[in-house]
Amino acid sequence: MDSKLTTKVSTTAVQIAAADTEQDHDLSAEFNYNPADPWAVTMTLNADGGPVVWTFARDLLLEGQYEPTGDGDVHVWPCLSPSGEAVVIVELDSPSGETLLQFPTRAVQDFIYASLETVPLGSENVDVDAWLDQLLASDA
Repeated sequence: MDSKLTTKVSTTAVQIAAADTEQDHDLSAEFNYNPADPWAVTMTLNADGGPVVWTFARDLLLEGQYEPTGDGDVHVWPCLSPSGEAVVIVELDSPSGETLLQFPTRAVQDFIYASLETVPLGSENVDVDAWLDQLLASDA
């Protein structure tokens, strides 16, 4: 498996709640999947203060399209927008605040399907020997 291969999907998130504002506003967002870390996805939000990066389990996006899921800092669930569009809500909790993000379900599905084509569910693995070699080489 080529660990350099990365699946990327760019989309627009609507921030629907934030600790410091009651106003909704659009954020550009990018989901990334790297087979070298096969259980994780990275979401980069381009906010006013610069990029904000969250890494969480791919399963959260997969399951969250259909039912509420998540423990801890990231929760995901399906919903309908006020206009009736199918959306996926991603709730992020951190010591500095909480926010709800709304993504078009189709964008989340496209990303998940692309990641599953790269590394099918159940076939995730990590080459521990290569990782250990890299770690030991960086200490030298």
